[in-house]
Amino acid sequence: MAASPAQRRRWEREQARLRASVLEEDTEPWQKEPQFAGLHRVGGVDLSYSKGDESRACASLVVLSYPDLQVLYQDCRVVPVTAPYVAGFLAFREVPVLVEAVQRLQREEPQLQPQVLLVDGNGLLHPREFGIACHLGVLTDLPCIGVAKNLLHVDGLVRDELHKEQVRSLQRSGEAFPLTGTSGKVLGMVLRSHSNSSRPLYVSVGHRVSLGTAVSLVRACCRFRIPEPIRQADIRSREYLRRQPCAPVEGLQAVPASPQSKKEAESED
Repeated sequence: MAASPAQRRRWEREQARLRASVLEEDTEPWQKEPQFAGLHRVGGVDLSYSKGDESRACASLVVLSYPDLQVLYQDCRVVPVTAPYVAGFLAFREVPVLVEAVQRLQREEPQLQPQVLLVDGNGLLHPREFGIACHLGVLTDLPCIGVAKNLLHVDGLVRDELHKEQVRSLQRSGEAFPLTGTSGKVLGMVLRSHSNSSRPLYVSVGHRVSLGTAVSLVRACCRFRIPEPIRQADIRSREYLRRQPCAPVEGLQAVPASPQSKKEAESED
C-alpha cells in the first residue's frame, strides 16, 4: 500500500484547506478557570495495529472523569485501514475511524461527550502545521491536544546535542521548554510529565486550546509518563486485539480491559 504523488498533493491541499479553521486559543470557559473548574470529561484516542496485518486495526475512544481520571466510557472496534502510512499524513489513515467513534458517542451517550480530546500524535508541530490532533479537532469541532512521544523534525527542530541537553535540564515533573522553529514560531512544548521518567512528551495545540492550557492539562492527566486518557485508550485497544485477534472488521464494542498489574502499569510510565 503506497500513496502516489497525486494522492499526496490532494492530501496537502486538504490539509491547507482545513488548516485555516484551526483555533489556537482557549475557547471554553473551563480553560480559563483555576484548576480547570468546569472540566469533567477528558477523552483519549488511539489505534493499535494487528501484528503482521496492516489492513486492520483496533480504534479506541475512552472518556475519563476529571480530575480523578476514572474511565466513564470506552469503545473499541476493529476497523479496516485503507490508507498507507506516509509521514506527515497520518491523519488520512486514522482520523476517519476516530471521527466515527466520536460521532457514535455523540449519538448513543451524548451526556458523556468529552470536553477535550488528547491525541497520540502532533498538532501544530507538523510540516504544514496540521497534524492529526488538528485534523481530528477541526472535523469534530472539539478542543484537541497533540501529545507525541518523539520529536518530529520540522522547521529546523532536531534532536541534536543542544536539544538533549535541554531535555536533561528538566529535573522535576511539570518543567517544560518551548520548541521554537527557525521560522521563529513556537510550535509546541517539551514537557517532563512525571518525576519517574526523564523521557519527555512533545505537546502541541490541536484545536480550540492555547499551548499553555494544553501543557497544564496534559501534566494534570499524568499518573505515569503518558497522560491517562491516551494511556487507557492504548491499553484497551491492545487488550482487545489480544483477546480477539481474529475479530471481524466491523463495529464491536470492547469488553472491559482487565485490571493492570503493577508491573504492567510501571512499564507504561
